[in-house]
Amino acid sequence: MIRSEVIKSIVPVIADHLVVCNIGLPSQELFMHDDRPSNFYMLGTMGLASSIGLGLALAQKAKVVAIDGDGSILTNLGTLPTIANNVADNFVLLIIDNGSYGSTGDQPTYAGKKTSLAEVARACGCENVVECAAQDTADVLKAALDAGRMTVIVSKCRSGNVPVSVIELDPGVIRHRFMQEIARRNR
Repeated sequence: MIRSEVIKSIVPVIADHLVVCNIGLPSQELFMHDDRPSNFYMLGTMGLASSIGLGLALAQKAKVVAIDGDGSILTNLGTLPTIANNVADNFVLLIIDNGSYGSTGDQPTYAGKKTSLAEVARACGCENVVECAAQDTADVLKAALDAGRMTVIVSKCRSGNVPVSVIELDPGVIRHRFMQEIARRNR
């Protein structure tokens, strides 16, 4: 499986939750597979989906899934100790690890070489870390959401991209509808 197939496979699992999705192709793929007001598409700021997702989880009670990539996590390694030291049991970080910077041409990342993001997360103090094969991601994510315990999931998949369109929503519209969805869920 490639990242787009992983994202498509988790759509039924994340449909009832707040989702913060990584910049570039992951956001475009989620938009293509299942656009919802509960999806916050990152149109800039590589490496911050996990940090924004954690902040959102800490600020309110609804469950939050941050979908990030190995390249973005490597860009912002400070997010893992921050997550470890600010536990939010309504937060799941899903790192889709395809071993490449998919949005910029599939250049290899160190996660595709010697670096294990699951081991890095554990070394940073994250207590509930699960590494899984791409085809098991939906089941692992569902179990994590059902458990109600902060979890870092590293889903290992193949590198590769599918053709996608740009997200034609104005960033202000994305923010506004997402904020309305947060308010609705926290009434």
